[in-house]
Amino acid sequence: MSRFGSLAVFALLTLAAASTGAQFMPGAWYAGLAKPSWTPPNWIFPVVWPILYIMIAIAGWLAWRARARVAVTAWGAQLVLNTAWSWLMFGQHRIGAAFADIALLWLAIGAFVVLVWGPARAAALLFLPYWAWVTFASALNWAVLGANP
Repeated sequence: MSRFGSLAVFALLTLAAASTGAQFMPGAWYAGLAKPSWTPPNWIFPVVWPILYIMIAIAGWLAWRARARVAVTAWGAQLVLNTAWSWLMFGQHRIGAAFADIALLWLAIGAFVVLVWGPARAAALLFLPYWAWVTFASALNWAVLGANP
């Protein structure tokens, strides 16, 4: 497969995951929940996520090009967990299950960063903003869970 053909595969996989977020929107249910004062405004999410998804796709591709197979497996795992979160939180309204998912997502992102640090450092660096965002989202998910038993 050509260099750019493989990049297209990672972009399409990431786009498929991103489309789940668009399919399961927060809506009236989420708007009615008690949330902490530090909850970002709704307009932030469609600004941040496309940038992160581009970085996620490129990072996976760089790991694949570096032949970091275990890292690519961690990349795939985080993508599945990322996809599941929107469905659990906004589709199923299961705040606790969404928190369990995002905790596993955080670990999968960390595993990817550790695994590619040597063979594809640029991939690891591309994942750091994503890891930071998921850390923040985890805290927000926890706070929403606590405020809405």
